[in-house]
Amino acid sequence: MTTTPLTSLTGNYSLDPAHSQIGFVARHAMVTKVRGAFNEFEGTAHLDGADPAKSSASVTIKAASIDTRNEQRDGHLRTNDFLDAPSYPDITFVSTGVEPLDDTRYNVKGDLTIKDVTRPISIEFEYQGSATDPFGNLRVGFEGSVPISRKEYGITWNAALEGGGVLVGDKVVLEFEISAIRQA
Repeated sequence: MTTTPLTSLTGNYSLDPAHSQIGFVARHAMVTKVRGAFNEFEGTAHLDGADPAKSSASVTIKAASIDTRNEQRDGHLRTNDFLDAPSYPDITFVSTGVEPLDDTRYNVKGDLTIKDVTRPISIEFEYQGSATDPFGNLRVGFEGSVPISRKEYGITWNAALEGGGVLVGDKVVLEFEISAIRQA
């Protein structure tokens, strides 16, 4: 892996789902965290190394691909109590701007849509480097995360706990580990 300056990486990229992860962390029962991921997604990006503010990205996640390693919980998360995957099969993010923070960190602003509710978010990504894989593909890596309020997207289901508090926390941290391949 190299930390090639972004100026030489200008181009169009496709997310590599086999080497990327879009995950999340949510508080459960006020005492622990549950981690999960979405197994089906696709995305594209345009990197403008000379002017990172002109870069852009879009991602589409299949809501039904949610995976917390517990089929009963995953089934509940696919219902109208949470993601309502049958009615709203896609979760989308479309960037509206990129702000360089330093040589490796970028604030990617955009619109996140969950269950037909669109809200602006800002995700801080860190450039992890680039490499040419054994098949001759130029890859770039970025990692980032952002906390969101699930209530702001109409996901309000919960259950009260006997000792106080609720079963599911409102804050969900979305986590992105992205490997993208430059397109010819």
